[in-house]
Amino acid sequence: MRAHPAGALHGQAGPLGPSWLQEPADVNALVPELWSAGVSRRDDGVLTVAGVDVVEIAQRYGTPAYVLDELDLRARAAAFRDAFAPATVYYAGKSFLCTGVAAWVVEEGLCIDVSTGGELAVALAAGVPGDRLLFHGNNKSVAELRRAVDAGVGRVVVDSFEEIARLAQVAADAGVVQRVLVRVTVGVEAHTHEFIATAHEDQKFGFSVSAGDALEAVRRVLAAPALELVGLHSHIGSQIFDTSGFEISARRVLALHARIERELGVVLPEADLGGGFGIAYTSADDPATPHDLAKGMREIVERECESLGIAVPHLAVEPGRAIVGPTTFTLYEVGTVKQVALDAGARRQYVAVDGGMSDNIRTSLYDASYSATLASRASSAPPALSRVVGKHCESGDVVVKDEFLPSDVTAGDLVAVPGTGAYCRSMASNYNAVARPPVLSVRDGAVRVLLRRETDDDLLRLDPGVPNA
Repeated sequence: MRAHPAGALHGQAGPLGPSWLQEPADVNALVPELWSAGVSRRDDGVLTVAGVDVVEIAQRYGTPAYVLDELDLRARAAAFRDAFAPATVYYAGKSFLCTGVAAWVVEEGLCIDVSTGGELAVALAAGVPGDRLLFHGNNKSVAELRRAVDAGVGRVVVDSFEEIARLAQVAADAGVVQRVLVRVTVGVEAHTHEFIATAHEDQKFGFSVSAGDALEAVRRVLAAPALELVGLHSHIGSQIFDTSGFEISARRVLALHARIERELGVVLPEADLGGGFGIAYTSADDPATPHDLAKGMREIVERECESLGIAVPHLAVEPGRAIVGPTTFTLYEVGTVKQVALDAGARRQYVAVDGGMSDNIRTSLYDASYSATLASRASSAPPALSRVVGKHCESGDVVVKDEFLPSDVTAGDLVAVPGTGAYCRSMASNYNAVARPPVLSVRDGAVRVLLRRETDDDLLRLDPGVPNA
C-alpha cells in the first residue's frame, strides 16, 4: 500500500476508522500483546513499568519521552538467541542503537549489524568486539570501510561492484583478508509497505539473481585476494508475520549457493536470510513467536538443501524491531482536545500531544498504525473515536490515526503509545526545531537515562551564527 502524499490524515479506511478497530468494553484495559512484560496499570489507572509509574517519570524527566523496559528487551533478545541456535543472531542496530542497548544485546549472546559509520562508532564505543559486527549499507564510503576493516568487523555485506573493488583495495592496503557476504535480490516482495519491501528487483539494494549480477559479484569477490567470500545475504522486507516469503527467498538464495558450488567449485559456509520480523502495533496484528519463526525457517532451509544436494549452511538472521519494538512506549502530555464533526453525524476527538512526527515519523511516512491509552488516571467516561496528533506545522502530523480513548481526556493528561522502540528514536528529527526526547530505561524500580533529552543549546551549538556556539 502506498502512503498518501498529503500524509496519514488522508489514508483513512472510512470516517469511523478501520474495520478491525472495535469500541472497547473497558477503555482502561490494556491489550497485553502491545506492551512490554513490565507494564501494568494500578487500581487508580496509572500506568507503571518495572515498578515505576509514568506520573513520576513525567515529573522527573518531562515529556515526551521514550520509556524502555530493560528486562523485556533482554528477554526478547534471549528468546531469539535460544530459538535460532546454533544460527547467528545479529541485532539490527538500525532499529535503535545506543551504547546501553548494544551492551545488553551482546551480553545476551547476540551479534550486531550496523549500516553506517555512525552506527559502527556507537557499537565500538559500547565495547562490542569487531568480530561480532556485520556491516551493511548500499553506499559505504572509503572512510567507513577503512574504519570497519581497522576494527576487525567480522562480515561486510557488499552491495555493488564499486564497493567490491573499494573494499578489496582497503583490505589489501591494511594487509588483511576481509570476510564478506554478497547481498542478493531474489524478486520476492514481502507483504509490507512499498517503501520497506527490499527484495523485489526494482530497488537500490543488492545484486539481482535473475539478471546474473549476483553470480558476477561472486566471481569478482573470489578474484580479489584480500576478500574471502563466506556466503550470500538476502532481506525481503519488514513487518513480516510468517515464513512464507522466506520460503521463496531461501529457495532462490540456496539455488545460487548450489550453482556457485557446481560451476565455480566453491562451497559457501554461510547464508544470511535477514530480518524483518513483525510486531503487534495494534490488536489487528498477530506476529509469530521466535520459536515458530526459527522452526519454520529451519525446515525451509533443510528441505531446500536436501533437494539441491548441498550441505546446510550456517544460518544468520537479523531481528531488530522484533527485539526492541515492543519494549518501549512513548509518553506524551496532552495539550489540547478538539471535537471534530465527520460525515453521517459522527465525530472524532483530536488529542494533541507535546510530540509528533519529529519523534515518530512512521505514521506519516509509512501510513503505520499505532495504539494509545490514557496513562495517568482511570476514566469512567465512555470511549470516543480519537486521533492522537502532534504539535508540528503539518496536517499529516499524526501519531495514532485511530483509537478509542476516554471522552473526558483533557489537557495535562498523559497518553502512552506502545510499540515505539524501533525506528522512532532512530528516525527522529529536529523538524520545527523541536529537540528530540530522551530514552529512559527502567529496571527493578530504577530509571536510567540511555540518551538524554536534547535542549535548545544542543540545537544552537551547530549554528555558527550564534555567539559562543
